[in-house]
Amino acid sequence: MSNKRAAMFRSLRAKHRQQAMIVGVVGYTAETWAQVKATATDPQCFEETFERWKDVAVSARREFQRSGVQAVEYQIEPQVFADWCAQHQQQNDAKARAEFVSEKLSAVYR
Repeated sequence: MSNKRAAMFRSLRAKHRQQAMIVGVVGYTAETWAQVKATATDPQCFEETFERWKDVAVSARREFQRSGVQAVEYQIEPQVFADWCAQHQQQNDAKARAEFVSEKLSAVYR
């Protein structure tokens, strides 16, 4: 685990002691992963294969759980996400994907 990631999890553990925390994580199927990656402005942020992405995502969710943080997966539907990007004048990049998932889950967990 990188130093940056380890520091993030230590920080999350400290915050969790103060309050329960939920983190949204992007979810894909093999098909939706390929579609979102194909239209991304930052395809270099994606792992080389869906299988590799899935391994990394599972590992990250486990680390969140070990830190006492509830990681909630939100499956991105490519067309819904593309419509959201157009409506919010965003590009398909990591920042927009995270904001989209955060917005969708915030509506559920209010």
